[in-house]
Amino acid sequence: MDATQLPGVGMVNPVAIDVDRARAVVSAIVDPEIPVLTIADLGILRSLEEEDGRVVVTITPTYSGCPAMGQITEDVVTALARADYQAEVRMRHDPPWTTDWITEDGMRKLDAFGIAPPTAQHDVVCPKCRESEPRMVSFFGSTACKALMVCSSCGEPFGYFKRF
Repeated sequence: MDATQLPGVGMVNPVAIDVDRARAVVSAIVDPEIPVLTIADLGILRSLEEEDGRVVVTITPTYSGCPAMGQITEDVVTALARADYQAEVRMRHDPPWTTDWITEDGMRKLDAFGIAPPTAQHDVVCPKCRESEPRMVSFFGSTACKALMVCSSCGEPFGYFKRF
């Protein structure tokens, strides 16, 4: 669905934009593939600014062709419309996203959720028993950003957010 076709988008009355409020609204949007993280935690929220009476949000996909970007765009426009703001979402691919942009809080959330945060593969730690010798089962897990690992100590399978 095109973001301009979302219910209520054309009906939003222009209001003075409180950039801090708009940023708080957008920063709270969760990633549709890894809902324990917000788009701010994930580091794909690049900027938010006022332009010609609307909120312009710039995001960077985690990788080219990421299927979640359409949903994230729709979620940003919808959340801002609910806050009475008109919005435009822009994609920025340069520089490309890197796992270095995941916030420290995002890293903690991944670990607490049972997904090993990005690190060099030989440094991956099982989020359940904290042992550091997992075995990779598949380079691709439930999303293209994750690999499927199994702990060599406790035998538990877990996702590992691959380093980019």
